[in-house]
Amino acid sequence: MSEKENRPILEISELCMDFYDTGTKKSCVHAVDHVSFAVRKGETFGLVGESGCGKTTTGRCIIRLYQPTSGEMYYDGKPIHGKLTREKRKYITDHIAMVFQDPIASLNPRMTVQDIIGEGLKLRGIKDREERHRIVKGLLVRVGLTPEHATRYPHEFSGGQRQRIGIARALAVNPGLIIADEPVSALDVSVQAQVINLLNELKEELGLTILFIAHNLSVVKYFSDRIGVMYCGKLLEVADADKLFQNPAHPYTKALLSAAPQPDPYLERRRKKLLYDPSLHRYGPGNEPSYHTIEEGHILYCSDMEFEKLMEAREGKKV
Repeated sequence: MSEKENRPILEISELCMDFYDTGTKKSCVHAVDHVSFAVRKGETFGLVGESGCGKTTTGRCIIRLYQPTSGEMYYDGKPIHGKLTREKRKYITDHIAMVFQDPIASLNPRMTVQDIIGEGLKLRGIKDREERHRIVKGLLVRVGLTPEHATRYPHEFSGGQRQRIGIARALAVNPGLIIADEPVSALDVSVQAQVINLLNELKEELGLTILFIAHNLSVVKYFSDRIGVMYCGKLLEVADADKLFQNPAHPYTKALLSAAPQPDPYLERRRKKLLYDPSLHRYGPGNEPSYHTIEEGHILYCSDMEFEKLMEAREGKKV
């Protein structure tokens, strides 16, 4: 892989998102707490963790549906953080698109499929109605639907078909990066496989970069090149998909992987679930956590003392 192909297309540094009590304006929730990671051009980066860990909030901050409290974000080397000017909003919407979790709530029930997908084309300056119709029909065919579906409304489709419409809407702006926010969690298992395969095909055909947000570990392992694990707003571990599943380093990652059911009934019967207790770290003054590199591409959020013990244990295993 050349240096140009290997460069990060999305860079996130110390991203924070706090939600304050609307009444008192004092208490707050640290939904995203100093998160940093990079996504290389052409790869699928999986972001996993339990519900409420900040995965979706991170994605919404990147596409600027939320105004981040602090931190820096760059797409293709250009800043997309700070004050959201008209020029910056246009740059973001021209290059980044999002596929939402709920395929029915994310589609306007009063608009036809033609209008839903064509809205993005109109914003990109395609004013000719016939041209928009032609592009929309092509997008529908590309995601496995038919041109006749353009005149229908969202309630006339199944869940899988609605998600295909959501994917077509994202593709309409010809993005370089797609943020897929749990795009298959609301679908049947058989339909999940169809949508995942569709995203894989589109990635290969169009050279897309995908930030894949999910909590289904088997789906993430199959679909992602690299994976980041989040817990309580913190990014705890980042590694290649195979390395993360074969040799997890953080106690929470181990507990999360142990919770995944096994398809083999004999293995499932012997599966041991691990419990994660955050108090075991005993972080405090003089023992603050930070990001450490275990090996190339494998990053861990831990204290210096924990990192030293981990590396000693790994060296002992090699001997």
